[in-house]
Amino acid sequence: MTHHEHTEEVAAEEVATADAVLEPEVSEEETDAAAVTADLDELREKAAQRDEYLAIAQRTQADFENYRKRMAREVSLAEGRGVSRLAKELLPALDNLDRAIAAAPAGQDGLTEGFRLVHAELTAALARLGIEGYAPKGEPFDPTQHEAMAQHQVEGAESGTVVEVYQPGYRLNDTILRPARVVVAA
Repeated sequence: MTHHEHTEEVAAEEVATADAVLEPEVSEEETDAAAVTADLDELREKAAQRDEYLAIAQRTQADFENYRKRMAREVSLAEGRGVSRLAKELLPALDNLDRAIAAAPAGQDGLTEGFRLVHAELTAALARLGIEGYAPKGEPFDPTQHEAMAQHQVEGAESGTVVEVYQPGYRLNDTILRPARVVVAA
């Protein structure tokens, strides 16, 4: 082998080695595609984060709405208990006014008329709060609404019918505050 052939062979090996060592050239399109992929990955991550925050906000809003409804119910129940308690305290006074009016002489004097006015005012105030009195004379006896004080044979009255009301009952909406005390036909 001649010196020239040897030099060419060495040069060819150096070129082959250089080609193997050199990184392949990255085209501009491949660089742009990599940047777009990176941007898409970042957008996906941001969208996932946004979705997570939105879910947290929606749960928080739902929790707050449930809390608001629960508090409104509790306030309403507490108000109802307060009205009920006050009414139970006032009912004996109303009963005494009824007795005073019933015991008053037949003449229309000023004192009796004053009792009637106070009675009417108290009854109207209770009605504004949703409290109504009931006197079930002539109705069938109902142990959930009436308290039987006595049972008598009464001509012309069907057995189990309320024939006399000793004390009227009161209810707040559908809740019995005080059952009516009655006499039932036997």
